[in-house]
Amino acid sequence: MQPHASAKIERILVLGAGELGLAVLRELAERPAAHVSVMLRPSALDAESTIKHPTLEALKNLGIEVLVGDVVNDSEQRLAAIFNGFDTLVSCLGFVAGTGTQLKLARAALQSDIKRYVPWQFGVDYDVIGRGSPQDLFDEQLDVRDLLRNQARVQWLIISTGMFTSFLFDPKFGVVDLNDNTVHALGSWDTAVTVTTPEDIGRLTAAILFEPTLINQVVYTAGDTLTYGQLADTVDWMLEKTVERIEWTVPSLMADLAAAPTDQILKYRAVFAQGRGVAWDKARTFNAARGINTTTVAKWIEQHLL
Repeated sequence: MQPHASAKIERILVLGAGELGLAVLRELAERPAAHVSVMLRPSALDAESTIKHPTLEALKNLGIEVLVGDVVNDSEQRLAAIFNGFDTLVSCLGFVAGTGTQLKLARAALQSDIKRYVPWQFGVDYDVIGRGSPQDLFDEQLDVRDLLRNQARVQWLIISTGMFTSFLFDPKFGVVDLNDNTVHALGSWDTAVTVTTPEDIGRLTAAILFEPTLINQVVYTAGDTLTYGQLADTVDWMLEKTVERIEWTVPSLMADLAAAPTDQILKYRAVFAQGRGVAWDKARTFNAARGINTTTVAKWIEQHLL
C-alpha cells in the first residue's frame, strides 16, 4: 500500500459494532481521510431489536454506512463480495461468533479485492503462547496468522492489546472481586498482564491504520502492564481498603480446568496464569513511541469505581 496522500480517501469496512467495534468506528469516523462502513448481522437491523436501536442511532449520527452480512451463515464467496471495493477490512468480531469464524473471515478477505486486513487479534501474543495452550480457541488465531503470512497479495496488521481492562474487574473472571473484597493472582503475584480499554484500542487502531510505515507486522499497544501484586496494591490504594489476596497457582488452575474442560473462564484463567505472551513492556508499545496517553488501571478505577 502506498503512503496515504492527503487527497486519498481510505475506504474502511469494520465488521461488528459491539463494545470494541463501536469504539473503533467512533475514532475512524473522526478521520477526514476515511470513508467508514460497518457490516452487521441481519438481526441487528430487525425493527423489533430494541437493544440494537441505540447502536444504529449512533452509527447514523456518525455518518457510517451500514452493510448487511452474516459471518456464520453467509458463504466465504458471499462475504468476499461484500468486502470487495474496500481498501481496509477491520474485524471486530470476536470468539462469540463461534469456532472457525476467524479462519472463514481471513479466507474471505483473501478472496476479495481488499488491500489490507486487520483480523480480530486484539488480545494476547498468540505467537509467544503457541499451539496447545489451555485456551484451545487460540490455535485458530495462529492458523489465521499462518494464512496471512503465507501470501503476499493482501497486506495485514495485527494489533496486540492485551486483555480489556474491565475484564480484570469482572466478578465472573474472578481476578478482582470487590463483592468478596478479594484479588486473585493468576499464577503468582509476580505474573504480569497487559490491559487496554476498548476506547484506547479504538484510538490507537485509528492511528495505526494511518501510519504508512506499518505493514505486515504485529503492533503492540498497552494501557497498562502490571503484576497481580501491583494490581492488588493499586486496588488497595485507590479504593482505600485492604483486599484479601489469594494466589491461584498454575497447577491448581489446570486441575480446575481438568475437572471442567469446557469452561471458557477456566481456560482463560489458566492461559493467563502461565504468563507467556500475555504481557509486554508498555515502554516498547506503539502508544509509548508516539507519546499517546492511555488509561492505566489506576485511572480506570478512578473513572469507574470512585
